[in-house]
Amino acid sequence: MLLLDRFHEGKKLILTMSYDDGNIHDRRLVEIFNKYGVRGTFHLISGRFDVDPAVIKSEEVATLYKNHEVAVHTVNHPSLIKVTPATVAKEVIDDRKNIENLCGYVVRGMSYPYGTYNDEVISTLKSCGIVYSRVVASTMNFSLPEDFMRWEPTGHHKFTPEIAEKFLELVNSKTPYPALCYIWGHSYEFNRDNNWDLIEDFCKKVGGFDNVWYATNIEIYDYLTAQKSLHISADESIVYNPTQIDVWATKDGECVKIPAGETVIF
Repeated sequence: MLLLDRFHEGKKLILTMSYDDGNIHDRRLVEIFNKYGVRGTFHLISGRFDVDPAVIKSEEVATLYKNHEVAVHTVNHPSLIKVTPATVAKEVIDDRKNIENLCGYVVRGMSYPYGTYNDEVISTLKSCGIVYSRVVASTMNFSLPEDFMRWEPTGHHKFTPEIAEKFLELVNSKTPYPALCYIWGHSYEFNRDNNWDLIEDFCKKVGGFDNVWYATNIEIYDYLTAQKSLHISADESIVYNPTQIDVWATKDGECVKIPAGETVIF
């Protein structure tokens, strides 16, 4: 039997973080992430660069988020269900352009300002080159996204003590089920609530494990998309990977690699 139950390098567990607005407190948050080997995605409001003193400067983007992903949060942070489709498109495309010019790579992800969206918004986003967008409703579980344009996180960082306990049970299990732990929030909340110890304690507990893939949002999207793109023979003895991403799976109880662009015969 072939099971598509493995992620990057054959791991079964993923941890990713997602933080909005590009607040100046991202500087401290990134330091904490880097210290413990945790990675994630930062959704930026480019219209506030070099204007709002509470927001990072444009010149910081490439270096500050070097080990992470930067993504769209629109230029001006409007509720996308309250503006026209033309405005939605302009907000997203202009934010993409601004961020891409700073970071030097194609930006394809985002999170919804105020967490608001509808089917019309999603249709517009897809036409603007967006392949995933995070919502704010939490699952409080470790399920994989069923719809990347309505990507539900595990929970807000205020729930990390509870989430960490459950996730560590999987980390320490000899036979963990495939799981994705996804935390979101805003870095200014730690300063406002005077609880930086909350996120540092979480990262210290869950960081540094060999059996966890510490990934950005777009890396997860790309991997799961590649996994679903595999061409598999009827008897599961031949697998062709048409993508540019290596994919791992379990075949008859053993972890196997299906290299990018290659065919594997079992």
